[in-house]
Amino acid sequence: MEIIALQGHQKTSSGKVGAAKIRRIGHVPAVMYKSGGGESLQFTLETSAVRPLIFTPKFRLVEISLNGAIHKCIVKDTQFHPVSDEVLHVDFLELVPGLKFKASVPLRFAGSAPGVKEGGKFIPRMRTISILTTPEKAVDEVSADITSMQLGDTLRVRDITVMDGVEITNPIAVPIASIEIPRALKTK
Repeated sequence: MEIIALQGHQKTSSGKVGAAKIRRIGHVPAVMYKSGGGESLQFTLETSAVRPLIFTPKFRLVEISLNGAIHKCIVKDTQFHPVSDEVLHVDFLELVPGLKFKASVPLRFAGSAPGVKEGGKFIPRMRTISILTTPEKAVDEVSADITSMQLGDTLRVRDITVMDGVEITNPIAVPIASIEIPRALKTK
């Protein structure tokens, strides 16, 4: 799993006016919540350092250096400007060893489906999947095998196999992908 290292800076002011000053100097306000409760930390990050973490479909862990300590986190929420898509605020969740956390990771499809080779159209229905895991067992993506899908087949959440220590929290009957039969093949 890829880990991004960021340098946090102590936040000197709060509120709407303070956040505007922080953004003017090229920083983004951020807050770090402790997994399982506890005191939250408010700090700032450089905007240029946050971009590779936010503007990617990948799931990554973050190590934030703040006040001489390193905090292992995940991005929990991001707020964007409605017009310019500028990052306005980032929420992090600090991970505690052995304590489970929820995350949304990319869903990948592995293999090639015989139904597609026969002329069907593969339609992915989900791009991300919700998981519950501990920091030690964290995965950066979940893979679904499509090598057994024929024309008209649907793959569901229950068909995904994951490693030990990772639990999928989506409802098991939700479709994640299907192979659509084209009109030309239906008329035969």
